[in-house]
Amino acid sequence: MTELITIHLPSLIHRIGREAANQAKVIATKHGCELKRVRRSRNWSLVGEAIKVQSFNTQLKTTSLESTNLKPANREPFGYLNKKIETALLDHADKLEPLEAKLIRLITETPSITLAELIQLTQCTEAQARTARFEVEF
Repeated sequence: MTELITIHLPSLIHRIGREAANQAKVIATKHGCELKRVRRSRNWSLVGEAIKVQSFNTQLKTTSLESTNLKPANREPFGYLNKKIETALLDHADKLEPLEAKLIRLITETPSITLAELIQLTQCTEAQARTARFEVEF
């Protein structure tokens, strides 16, 4: 759940522009993520917990740029960034779900799952697995 994920964003400045990248960087910092350049290359990366990255992406969707210096062709400046983040979050869907909800979902999908299998799949404690099984049964 608290594992950091990294999303690679090649040629970010070329795709969304410097102003949009700077604004996205500020929004990312507010959401506990880090949007930064990879060394001295033109590539960027977004690093953060999956849930925080998801909230950052939601904020990007609702944010409208108020700057008048943008080119008319760049009306949707965060479109590229949104697509890249959504695609990357599909690979990390297991980190977006709270542990308790994940345990309950696994138990309801496969009622014959053992406690050892639950612990192995979710990296939870035995007590958490037993509690989830008890909640599903009653």
